[in-house]
Amino acid sequence: MAKLVLLNSPFLANRSPPSPNHFTRLHRPNRLALSSSVIKTRSRTTSMAAKFVQETLPPVLDSSSDPPPIFDGTTRLYVNLQCPYAQRVWITRNCKGLQEKIKLVPIDLENRPAWYKEKVYPPNKVPSLEHNNEVRGESLDLIKYLDTNFEGPELLPSDPAKREFAEELLSYADTFNGAVVAFLKGEAGREVGTPFDYLENALLKFDDGPFFLGQFSRVDIAYAPFIERYQSYLLEVKKYDVIEGRPKLATWIQEMNEIEGYKVTKRDPRELVERYKKRFSANL
Repeated sequence: MAKLVLLNSPFLANRSPPSPNHFTRLHRPNRLALSSSVIKTRSRTTSMAAKFVQETLPPVLDSSSDPPPIFDGTTRLYVNLQCPYAQRVWITRNCKGLQEKIKLVPIDLENRPAWYKEKVYPPNKVPSLEHNNEVRGESLDLIKYLDTNFEGPELLPSDPAKREFAEELLSYADTFNGAVVAFLKGEAGREVGTPFDYLENALLKFDDGPFFLGQFSRVDIAYAPFIERYQSYLLEVKKYDVIEGRPKLATWIQEMNEIEGYKVTKRDPRELVERYKKRFSANL
């Protein structure tokens, strides 16, 4: 009997390279002069990353699609290509070099197959991971699960101070998203700059690299899909530039965009903007 393990996530994700024209500045801020520590960390990040495996995305499964041979011993990651929560785990899989060990199964959430809820994951959301005859969910839990139960580069440093700060930042992730979404919904008294200032200050904590813990880690993976969306939408619709006056965040975005395991999960920023326009249409 297959076992369901409920481990934390909602709905929307990402893929595709950034588009040209005026959207270029969303992902390519003016090249800041990189400190020697940043350059060293880029080299260290490259060396610690698993060899990147190119892959062709499988077709998206919808209500007309047959299910895969569930619980046949294959490890499967069920995602939606537009969902930032699923994107977190997709990035982790890629950065661990697990493309050949964990099969990606994209699900159409707007026309989802009935068998996904009935046979795979009763909460009926993504991401979920089918592994060892169990199905687990919740994006932050799955990031940790992949990092601790599969081979590949470790995505959490051994330094106790960095591990403690990682827990603080991972705990803040929902607060960050909630604050930005509240602003986008037009809730009174919400200031969009505050959560981004928090991240800017967090990036000052360690000076041995451009990432939240100095080196690339689970924390960067947890935030990247959301900042990708908020940056595009806020600049295009609200005329608010999240990197203005935040040089650490600007460098972080620049460095994230050099990581292959993340880059292949990104979508065209114009697509992100259009999706968020629909989601927050009442507040435009």
